[in-house]
Amino acid sequence: MRKFSISDIEGLIGIKAHTIRAWESRYNFVPPKRTATNIRYYDEEDLKMLLNIVALNENGYKISKIARMSKKQIADLVTQLKRDWNNDVVQVLNLSDATLKYDEVAFSNILAGCIKEMGLIKTMDEVLFPFMKRVGMLWQTGTIDPSHEHFASNLIRDQIIVCIDKIKKPHKEEPKRFLLFLPEAEMHETGLLFARYLLKKCGHDTLYLGSEIPYADVKKVVESYKPDYAFIVMTSLNLGKDLNKIIEKVMNHLNVPLLVGGSLIAEFDILVKDHLVPLRNVCDMVEFLEEI
Repeated sequence: MRKFSISDIEGLIGIKAHTIRAWESRYNFVPPKRTATNIRYYDEEDLKMLLNIVALNENGYKISKIARMSKKQIADLVTQLKRDWNNDVVQVLNLSDATLKYDEVAFSNILAGCIKEMGLIKTMDEVLFPFMKRVGMLWQTGTIDPSHEHFASNLIRDQIIVCIDKIKKPHKEEPKRFLLFLPEAEMHETGLLFARYLLKKCGHDTLYLGSEIPYADVKKVVESYKPDYAFIVMTSLNLGKDLNKIIEKVMNHLNVPLLVGGSLIAEFDILVKDHLVPLRNVCDMVEFLEEI
């Protein structure tokens, strides 16, 4: 069974370590176990319990009230909350739990339920982007393994592709042509696939190249496909310090306006340039693509 430090738990459940210790001290919530050398740790059952406590607490239940509940009462209440697909806090926690367990069935069912109830756009904005940001940070700090991130990303990718395939592309007078790709060293396709979904929904044409496309190839494709816009997404945290350099390099191989989305665009300052359109969130993406 996997062991977690309190800093791991802090990242996984989104609650500060001092708060977790206070819960332990005041209410005897999930006291940590200790190794033979007296090092504190939590196991997977402890993590599940803490996830349940957070889910209830963030849905209006006071910690003092939760402390008086049995484990079964807590589990039953959380089960009820899990059926509320519009509850973004609970669904992010559910996806985190399924990811840690590599539970493909649970992850897919949670995601499919959210999409069915809220639609893909709202699910991406309120559930998946916050979830993926958390997963990326946990991976960077070593709390979870790269395999966890790949597990979640591939299942999300599958669901978005299903949504894309279901769209009956509407007729649009003079649709625009978009070239979609990820630059070198960027491999996370989720945001780019979502852009493809939005574009098809709006009736525009797309050429989707995928991840880590060499700059020289971009120039050749632009000359052949003649897009009206290029669209890239940047989410890899290790690219943050070089964000503007990468954007500039991409633009040097284009002769069309460049749209840039992804979590890094919201977190770092983007240098203003002609023919550059930063899209800082889902609302920006939806509004821009629907208006052109």
